[in-house]
Amino acid sequence: MSFLGHTARKRFGQHWLKDSSVLEMIVEASELKPEDRVLEVGPGRGVLTERLLASRVAAVHAIELDKDLVVGLNQRFRSQSRFTLQEGDVLTVPLIPPDGIPANKVVANIPYNITGPLLERLLGRLGRPIETTYKLLVLLLQKEVADRILARPGQSSFSALSVRLQLLAKCRSVCQVPPSCFQPPPKVQSQVIAIEPVNSEQRLNEELALRVDALLCKAFSSRRKMLRNSLGRLGSLSELEASAKEAGISLNQRPQELSPGEWLKMAKNFNYCQKVGEKL
Repeated sequence: MSFLGHTARKRFGQHWLKDSSVLEMIVEASELKPEDRVLEVGPGRGVLTERLLASRVAAVHAIELDKDLVVGLNQRFRSQSRFTLQEGDVLTVPLIPPDGIPANKVVANIPYNITGPLLERLLGRLGRPIETTYKLLVLLLQKEVADRILARPGQSSFSALSVRLQLLAKCRSVCQVPPSCFQPPPKVQSQVIAIEPVNSEQRLNEELALRVDALLCKAFSSRRKMLRNSLGRLGSLSELEASAKEAGISLNQRPQELSPGEWLKMAKNFNYCQKVGEKL
């Protein structure tokens, strides 16, 4: 293999994970089995790739944007028949490997500057179809984003993202990753999380999901306001109070105080309000 002369490139958000214990925890959290097919996003120099292949999974398909790294990766793993590599932007290229069989798990050290759109591509959105439903995703993220995904109602980091992700998947923390675990070290703390998406039968129907999403957009755009103020334009106060009461919610609450389940109840009781769907 040869990565001679290649240095981490800021425009690609490259930080090489070098800590063996963190790499081992990522592989352990991935619960890899011989029949698994893994999609790896941003393999870099292949440190994690090597461990994924050592686990004896059926296949590892990696997507790498940096063409110089692609050359080195092809050299490093040229003898591995279970490894395939695609050069390109993970946000736009097809995610299906050359054999046409989709991966069932994703393992990724995500470039922090594309975290939002990449999560949307891998998990879908409320009320929007998804290309592939993965069984498990193990992702290394900026800690600030991971905290928002994992946050519970009432915590300062609880946000619309928290609600959306927790309605789409079960999420848990794997480990904290300080800057010293990377070369070069990033300026932020990182965290590995495991995401288990709900299956297609458990996803919300499109109409209800879009209603939840629209309510979240409206309420969290004014997260310091009480619901009676942030949602006040969606209907008369009496209608809002009746719907909230039926859902067991007070309009004096603020959006970050409601659990994902309570947001779901709110959406179910907003049938009268056509404006909700129009806010998308």
